[in-house]
Amino acid sequence: VNSVNALRKNGAFLYKSLFCFCYLDVCASFAAVLASFRGTVQHGLPLEIGDTVQILEKCEGMVLVLYTSYVEGIFPSSYIHLKNAHVKNKGQFETVIPDEDSVITEMTSTLRDWGAMWKQLYVKNEGDLFHRLWHVMNEILDLRRQVLVGHLTHDRLRDVKQHITARLDWGNEQLGLDLVPRREFSMVDPDEISVTELYRLMEHRHRKKETSTPASTHHLFVHVKSLMSANLGEELEVFFHIYDGRENRPLSERFFVRLNKSGLPKSPEKTERQCTLFVDLGSSDLRKDVYIVVHIIRIGRMGAGEKKNQCNVQYRRPFGCAVVSIADLLTADSKDDHLLKVYTCNTESEWSQIHENIIKKANSRYNLSGSNTGLAVALQLLHGDIDQLRREYMVLFTRGVSITRKLGFSDVIMPGEMRNDLYITLEKGEFEKGGKSVARNVEITVYVLDIDGQILKGHVAAGSGEPSVDEYHSLVLYHNNSPRWGDQIKLPIPVDMFRGSHVRFEFRHCSTKDKGEKKLFGYSFVPLMQEDGRTLPDGTHELIIHKCEENTSLADCSRYLKLPFSKANLPSNNQTLKGTKESFWITSFLCSTKLTQNGDMLDLLKWRAHPERINDSLSKLKEIDGSEIVKFLQDTLDTLFGILDESSQRYGLKVFDSLVHIINLLQDSKFQHFKPVMDTYIESHFAGALSYRDLIKVLKWYVDRIVDAEHQDHIQQVLKASEYIFKYIIQSRRLFSLATGGQNEEEFRVCIHELFMSIRFFLSQENKGTTPVAQTQAVFLRTFPAIYSELLKIFTVREVAGFVRETLGSLPTTVHPDCPLEAVKLQCIAKTVESQLYINPESRCILLPVVLRVLQAHMQEQRDLVMCAQILSSMLSLIKKEENGTEPVVSEEVELIVESLLGVLLRTILEISNRPQPAGTSMRLQFQDVTGEFVACLLALLRQMSDKHYQKLLQAFSSKDDLRVRPRHLSLFPSIHICLVIITTVLYLSDVWDSYFYLSVIFINQPCLQLESFSPSKRKKILEKYGDMRVMMGCEIFSMWQNLGEHKLNFIPAMIGPFLEVTLVPQPDLRNVMIPIFHDMMDWEQRRSGNFKQVEAKLIDKLDSLMSEGKGDETYRELFNSILLKKIERETWRESGISLIATVTRLMERLLDYRDCMKLGEVDGKKIGCTVSLLNFYKTELNKEEMYIRYIHKLYDLHLKAQNYTEASYTLLLYDELLEWSDRPLREFLNYPMQSEWQRKEYLHLTIIQNFDRGKCWENGIILCRELADQYESYYDYRNLSKMRMMEASLYDKIMDQQRLEPEFFRVGFYGKKFPFFLRNKEFVCRGHDYERLEAFQQRMLNEFPHAIAMQHVNQPDQTIYQADAQYLQIYAVTPIPDSQDVLQRDGVPDNIKSFYKFNHIWRFRYDRPFHKGTKDKENEFKSLWVERTTLTLIQSLPGISRWFEVEKRELVEVSPLENAIEVIENKNLQLRTLITQCQSRQMQNINPLTMCLNGVIDAAVNGGLARYQEAFFVKDYIMNHPEDGEKIGRLRELMFEQAHILEYGLAVHEKFVPQDMRPLHKKLVDQFHLMKSSLGIQEFPAYVRASPVHFTNGSPRTCRNSVPSIISPDGGRGVARRSLFSYPAVNRYSSSSLSSQASNEVSNITGQSESSDEVFNMQPSPSTSSLSSNHSASPNVTSSAPSSARGSPQMAEKHKHSRENACLSPRERPVSAIFPNPLDPAQVSTHIHLHLQIQHSNMPFIAIVHMPAPSSWSLDSVKEGMPHSSDSGGRMLCPPKILHLVSNSPVLSGSYSSGISSLSRCSVSEASGTEFPTGDHPPHQLPPPTTLPNSVSSSSDEPIRRENKTPPPYSVYERNNPRRPVPLPHSLSIPPQTDPPALPPKPHQLRTGSMKLDGTADPRVPRPRPLPRKVSQL
Repeated sequence: VNSVNALRKNGAFLYKSLFCFCYLDVCASFAAVLASFRGTVQHGLPLEIGDTVQILEKCEGMVLVLYTSYVEGIFPSSYIHLKNAHVKNKGQFETVIPDEDSVITEMTSTLRDWGAMWKQLYVKNEGDLFHRLWHVMNEILDLRRQVLVGHLTHDRLRDVKQHITARLDWGNEQLGLDLVPRREFSMVDPDEISVTELYRLMEHRHRKKETSTPASTHHLFVHVKSLMSANLGEELEVFFHIYDGRENRPLSERFFVRLNKSGLPKSPEKTERQCTLFVDLGSSDLRKDVYIVVHIIRIGRMGAGEKKNQCNVQYRRPFGCAVVSIADLLTADSKDDHLLKVYTCNTESEWSQIHENIIKKANSRYNLSGSNTGLAVALQLLHGDIDQLRREYMVLFTRGVSITRKLGFSDVIMPGEMRNDLYITLEKGEFEKGGKSVARNVEITVYVLDIDGQILKGHVAAGSGEPSVDEYHSLVLYHNNSPRWGDQIKLPIPVDMFRGSHVRFEFRHCSTKDKGEKKLFGYSFVPLMQEDGRTLPDGTHELIIHKCEENTSLADCSRYLKLPFSKANLPSNNQTLKGTKESFWITSFLCSTKLTQNGDMLDLLKWRAHPERINDSLSKLKEIDGSEIVKFLQDTLDTLFGILDESSQRYGLKVFDSLVHIINLLQDSKFQHFKPVMDTYIESHFAGALSYRDLIKVLKWYVDRIVDAEHQDHIQQVLKASEYIFKYIIQSRRLFSLATGGQNEEEFRVCIHELFMSIRFFLSQENKGTTPVAQTQAVFLRTFPAIYSELLKIFTVREVAGFVRETLGSLPTTVHPDCPLEAVKLQCIAKTVESQLYINPESRCILLPVVLRVLQAHMQEQRDLVMCAQILSSMLSLIKKEENGTEPVVSEEVELIVESLLGVLLRTILEISNRPQPAGTSMRLQFQDVTGEFVACLLALLRQMSDKHYQKLLQAFSSKDDLRVRPRHLSLFPSIHICLVIITTVLYLSDVWDSYFYLSVIFINQPCLQLESFSPSKRKKILEKYGDMRVMMGCEIFSMWQNLGEHKLNFIPAMIGPFLEVTLVPQPDLRNVMIPIFHDMMDWEQRRSGNFKQVEAKLIDKLDSLMSEGKGDETYRELFNSILLKKIERETWRESGISLIATVTRLMERLLDYRDCMKLGEVDGKKIGCTVSLLNFYKTELNKEEMYIRYIHKLYDLHLKAQNYTEASYTLLLYDELLEWSDRPLREFLNYPMQSEWQRKEYLHLTIIQNFDRGKCWENGIILCRELADQYESYYDYRNLSKMRMMEASLYDKIMDQQRLEPEFFRVGFYGKKFPFFLRNKEFVCRGHDYERLEAFQQRMLNEFPHAIAMQHVNQPDQTIYQADAQYLQIYAVTPIPDSQDVLQRDGVPDNIKSFYKFNHIWRFRYDRPFHKGTKDKENEFKSLWVERTTLTLIQSLPGISRWFEVEKRELVEVSPLENAIEVIENKNLQLRTLITQCQSRQMQNINPLTMCLNGVIDAAVNGGLARYQEAFFVKDYIMNHPEDGEKIGRLRELMFEQAHILEYGLAVHEKFVPQDMRPLHKKLVDQFHLMKSSLGIQEFPAYVRASPVHFTNGSPRTCRNSVPSIISPDGGRGVARRSLFSYPAVNRYSSSSLSSQASNEVSNITGQSESSDEVFNMQPSPSTSSLSSNHSASPNVTSSAPSSARGSPQMAEKHKHSRENACLSPRERPVSAIFPNPLDPAQVSTHIHLHLQIQHSNMPFIAIVHMPAPSSWSLDSVKEGMPHSSDSGGRMLCPPKILHLVSNSPVLSGSYSSGISSLSRCSVSEASGTEFPTGDHPPHQLPPPTTLPNSVSSSSDEPIRRENKTPPPYSVYERNNPRRPVPLPHSLSIPPQTDPPALPPKPHQLRTGSMKLDGTADPRVPRPRPLPRKVSQL
């Protein structure tokens, strides 16, 4: 590819535009694509790298005409590379197989699959695996290149292939791909291998990976870095060796490193002198008491502190020692640098023991060499044999490393290993003073001399790492006549030079005075070999020190070699030398593969020289060490058989015993590698042609003695060696036959037959328990299978099979469980089955009966199942191999196995499957192995069975119960082709219908058949080879189902779930086959019971569980719906069937949406909304209570995860309301324990209260606290009652003390078909998160729906958007319209309390959009400024179980410019009144809000705001053109005068409280106010204004609670409550002005920053009107303040269109939001209501009548307050003066004052609720006022019904007594009215009894929801 890219850059791919095209039938060749080609030219064929193409024709060398997958085309010839290949399975799914190594082909396809997945790793941010896979892919490509070049040797090619396959398997495992079964690095062909072999290959791989065998050989790598010390200045010698602290001996030779004066290696360029490998350490050497010991020797002056003098002689002197435990390296996987502390001995005489003292921590004998002294080395333990290390650490050996050997041989001695090393340790010496006054400084010089007395050059080594030298100088211990050196040297002397060589030790005194001379004063020597050929014995030798002078010549060694060298060898008469005190001790150790120190071995090998010693030598052979025997193995065997040939009668038995000893010696693990040496000897060097007679004779003699012998030990040793004894017998007979031409053949056969008769006799002995004879039988059976191959060299296959059958058949049949012979017998059978004898078909038919008999007995007893599985697996694999051969023989063998083992095999599988798995890891792996292997055997056997075998099998079963087999472990077997077996197998199990269907469903759903989850290449291979087997099995199921007839009813509804699971498999053909079965089930169920409720119930139950597992898709839903609808078209029960199908289809829609949403990571609105949709579906449509409750808790968990605590409380309240305060027991369910209903409800109450508390919805928590307190009180549980009251009190405190954020509300429209079902083409209102404004909310929604398009207008979309195949989001902010007004109307209620009622239990929301109707007056825009007001009504109130609810109804009205002006001034007047009241009552901390409000109004009025209204509406033209607005014009005039009056009063209050620094501003306001009056033409207020001063109270908030500022009418006593399209009750939250002057804008900005006072927001002008502050026309932004809908409005000019930025602003932030007023606040309505409500314009349309609630909704607590009432002549109730503020939507007039219950319930009547009646019409029915309640308010008004078609939510705490939504009153939140209510002030809660009549009957006009069955009590 790189070369192609390079060529492309150079322009080599330019090709002609002339193309030739033709079709040829001849296949020329195949090619692989090198580079991707887009195919943009005419007839061009687009190709990707790696595609295979077939060439048809080549044109002018540039363009190819070719086809691939039956698609023809052309492209440049340079893009491909020709390859030789052959085609397999020609056709649609043909496979092109290149003619190359299979490993190369696999590499190519695997890398292609990895390429796509590798990119996905980057996308998924799996960086680690991404980079590792990248390195592995590059490594594989490099290895592939090496293989393709073809220059590798055979061994190297094998290693490369092994490395490639290991990397391929690693990558496949990491990526979750299939692992490939291999043999010799190549993929196996499943058609050429049996099922059992395939299983064994895969299990072997897993077992090899899971239970890796620890290496038995270990090596220590040492790299010397440097010695750090402050006292350096001399060269150093460092010696490493491994030391056994337990036995106090070295385990290895020494590693020697020279350091320079700086402490660095002296030869840094030669790494082999710095690094070494201590090899052949056994596992027993890795102990804590094995150490690495380092001795450091300095080369220099005698004293380390001596001053430099004339003496230049260098001495080897002690420096220090370091020790580290080898156990510390076991955890280090890499080469770690270690800094070893260096110690020195306190006294030099203890130098040889310093390492022992350090190990023993004898601190008094050593100390640190220095605080800064340390030896830096790298140490690493390596594992495996040395050849493996050379492959894995090639760089290490290439760079150079010395090998440091172990003292002695390794744990395993390999044949051919050559070694001849003599190790000598200079232990100690005893010397005389020699006339000196002080002790000597002794140095030893060591030489090795040959037989001629010449010094052997380079045969003295101080250690590995440094080359050998001619002589060695010991270290010098200062003034010590008894020195202990401990120096070890190695003498690598060749074997041929050992004889006659000796070692000489010269002793010299090193003087420190006489110029450092070294004076010779003695010598010692030791010969290396004795006269008889034995080498120097291992051990310590005391050598004689022969005295001499300095000038003594030792060149003639013949002089002293005649002298004695050791005191141990001195004759007894030589007392002179024995009495000398001077001695020298050495220790020698020989490690040689050629020399021996054993005299007995030499005597045996030289038996001809001393025939009289033969008997003794044979007897002593057993005492000789095994390493000595294997060194001379061939010579020893020649000696034994030589003795046997010459003296068989005399020495035959002893030679046989010696041969048995040697054979058994090779069974030892240490010498087992010498077995090939003996095999080679037998085949090539053995010459005993007559030995077979004696061997057979002695062997039979031993066998005949077995039964009678008391001691069986020796006989057992003989039988252990029987394999090699038979090898010698057979080879001897072959040599004899070869030499004699086959003489005595019959005699030999007779001897063998007699031998086997003796064997069968002793094997037939029955023994109980572990008797000696039984143990001997077991020993023979272990070795018996090894004899088969030897017998086959002489006897025929049938003869040997007869021997084996008769021998194994002679074993006792009685089974004793405690007898070990049974297990050994099975092992013998296993080896027999695996032997070459059993592989031969001729012998197999002879051996099979005896093998099956033993196997059947063990499987029936459930003993040794692992071995049984292995035997059966081997048997069946052999049958597979012969399948294409002799068919009759195979059929007979299969028939025998089926008759003997099939039944017991099936029972065994079922029994072991039902057993609990063992606890241990090894036992569990063994359990899994045997289960899977038995299943593999069953599959292999079923695959071999023919129809005849199945028929015989079915006839053999006595009952149908025997056929009930459910092999659950099919999934354990990974091979896909074995599944074909099941298709044929189940045909013969059709009598057992349920088992058949169960097995078929398992087959279809097994993972290995789910082709959709595979890569395209793998899927293509499977389809090409096997087809889709799921469809085949589906057709079989359908066929069997049709054959059931009327018996189908027995499988309904049991088989609905399994069949549904099959239809959910994403295979269209399978679904088309299986879905009609459900129609059949519905039909039969209809016939039986007249309905199909069982089918419906089972379908619904299974759908939820199956789809939650990820099964099913949208295609399945459509297919299910279409197929079944078509099937039932002509059925009589068509209607009910359609209903069922529709229900199931809708459930699928919701389940699919739910599943898709749950795939997302974080909790978002989609998850919650989808769960709510599904939850409601289960409740309302399916009435599935248990599923309903499950999804309640799923929704609850989602809310908790998202920290939506209020919504979580409402959600859990759904379940709470289903429970009652009863003692009925409830079963364990979900996470709830078994408990009573009362306990569970109590727990739910407490949980809900806690979540209400966390969500700051304390008012709702108080209701539940009271309910729970009532329960505690009824049970006299005062302890918990006290706690509950305290909790309730704490919630009250939190209401008053803690701040609550005011949420924003947003309307969201989801348009387009791409949205989930529960959102599609619907609009919702969502409650925003804390601090979330429109921009943040819009961004969040776009993040949740990343493919959605944000709409830039607020107009309702057309059908094109609805039906678009996309996602459109329409978002804008809306204003809530609260229903609870009684609290909001009161002036003295704190803002903390009001804030709850403003934003909770909201059903309706409003949105205003300004527009100009008619001609726009540029001088005064107010003349044509209309407002389009949209009111949205939800299906459920917010907050609830979700943060958003669907919009149920939209209402659209238009507000005229005059009405708009009235609303603006009313709102501003109310705001002023509120601020003035707060200032008077000192509720405000400072006066700034009042100051800014006064400044804004006065400044705006002076600059022309009110004047604009006067110009617009008070002119003659307007009055003449709009006569119907006369009253409104009068109302506007009144409000303007009233505003001036309020401002005057406000300025007076302001003057009273204004600080001194703000007096100038106050003066300015007063001056401007006079200008305002004059501009309005007001010289003096009208009489009715002067007579009715502004009603402000100066008392406390509590005293003014019932006082509401009222607007005084001109006649002083009447006020008209006007109600029309433009007046809606609302709490006005937002204020902003776009018509104000610069000054008022500044004030408005100040006001916007002061948000601490709720009144500033709540009473500001609505966003739909001007603040009357501008004396010029409105800016363009005024008319475009609606969210971006105005941009596309045809009624507005282009210059007034919004930008998208303004469209995203919330009402509070929009620049002209003050233009659009909120509906009339109910608090304002109360200010308009007077003592008598008179309707002056009865014929005026849409005039609302103010109705009071019906008496049926009143509380009995109203008797506590005497309130007069009156009615008009029409029976309508007139409001008493003192309860004007109670005209609200509360159904309980006095409940909020006396009963202490929060007014959380929905409003039911009043004009504030939006309920309207036509003018003059009476309510539908009336109740007479109660006469039994004195001083109570009566009314003839009833309760108008609103939203009658809605299903009331059962979870709203607030909505429970909404009379317009009657629902059975839940006991969880119903509190009985209290007869003795608390005193004022009122509590913020209300009785929830408004939904019931006083007579206990519910309103019949309201439809009841579908009731839930009471079985919920069990949940």
